[in-house]
Amino acid sequence: MNRVELELYLNDTLQIAQFRDYCPNGLQVEGRNAIQKIASGVTASLAFLEAARDWGADAVLVHHGYFWKSEDARIIGMKRRRLGVLISHDINLFAYHLPLDAHPELGNNAQLGKWLGFTDDGGRFGPDQLGWLGAPAAPTTLAALAAHVEARLGRAPLLLGDPDRAVRRVAWCTGGAQGFFEAAIAAGTDVYISGEVSEPTQHLALESGVGYLAAGHHATERGGAKAVGEHVAARFGLEHRFFDMPNPA
Repeated sequence: MNRVELELYLNDTLQIAQFRDYCPNGLQVEGRNAIQKIASGVTASLAFLEAARDWGADAVLVHHGYFWKSEDARIIGMKRRRLGVLISHDINLFAYHLPLDAHPELGNNAQLGKWLGFTDDGGRFGPDQLGWLGAPAAPTTLAALAAHVEARLGRAPLLLGDPDRAVRRVAWCTGGAQGFFEAAIAAGTDVYISGEVSEPTQHLALESGVGYLAAGHHATERGGAKAVGEHVAARFGLEHRFFDMPNPA
């Protein structure tokens, strides 16, 4: 497949023009023109890039790429080593941040909801309407839901709030979206699930009575890049492999 064709398809599918993001979305590093093998992952870390290179990838597709707002622009240290792998092996880097969170079928939030068996009632909240609302497969408790999340994601979440609280409505947003907790409470949820936690999150959970599960930034965001990689591979006859690099955060 031609690199430009893939870039245009991804940009259109993920509707990148709709978002004001913290980084450029789309093709971040240009590599070879012909693409047959595409590797996907959460973050364009050195370990991921080396694994993709050894597999023979022509392109990599990630959620966390490079060139973040306010980052040091110099090509030194870690950035130099990462870019060196891409450029020396002529590998394309495609990265999609907020657009990959938001996509209604392939995105991180859509995939997390599927993994956890939540129904999506169409409710949205937070900046860019990134947060999702729905319900568990059956009424449960906060403690039982935490155990379910651990079983599905392979990582024990941090539980804040009353473990015995009844849960009939859930809200979720992957990654570092603990700042959406108040918006989730206002939307009428019994529990909010995200990736990370901050010091004020504990107080908000206790004083509002709404539960909070911090299920891991990496763990909650493994779905989107994998789903998009599988989608383009099936549509265009490409080879695809998802590399899940260990990350406890």
